Amino acid sequence: MSKKIELHIADIAPSGSTSGAYAMVLAEKDGNRRLPIVIGGAEAQAIAIELENMTPSRPLTHDLFRNLAHSFAIDIEEVLIYNLVEGIFFAKLIATMGGKTAEIDARTSDAVAIAVRFNCPIYCMEFILEQAGVNAEEPSDAISYDEPDIPESEEQESEFTSNVSIDELQRQLDTALEREEYEKASRIRDEINKRTGK
Repeated sequence: MSKKIELHIADIAPSGSTSGAYAMVLAEKDGNRRLPIVIGGAEAQAIAIELENMTPSRPLTHDLFRNLAHSFAIDIEEVLIYNLVEGIFFAKLIATMGGKTAEIDARTSDAVAIAVRFNCPIYCMEFILEQAGVNAEEPSDAISYDEPDIPESEEQESEFTSNVSIDELQRQLDTALEREEYEKASRIRDEINKRTGK
């Protein structure tokens, strides 16, 4: 059975391979391996703001989650990156309240943004580091993703949408609306309508 490896955030920098995205590098606490993950700009900003102890004028989404959780005595014990499927990472929050424990599914970037706010450890399953990790002394490109990016252009969109399900498109639509990226949301909505005959 694969064991858990504790990680910490080593770096967040613009990704050279994906426009508008960032490479978050998680480092093995007691080792030399690094886990590069491509994340969105909004999530990178949310993580960086907390790491730099900056206070936004109004609560960001992850701050709102923390404030709500604290109000109801909910604690986040740890974040676990538990799977890697076709280049996409899967993570979950281990939450506790009143002696009860729950596992909550989350995007890896959101899970890390919450972890830094709760000052809880971040773990990764050993087999993921074996598959996607790189040695700190070796140069590498961040090739694995938190989730597929919504395409910036219609040309990219055609290639992207042909490879994903309607459920995934709906999730991407919800994400675009949450980020107030209405032009992207409109293109995804049109693709969903085209597929469903609406």
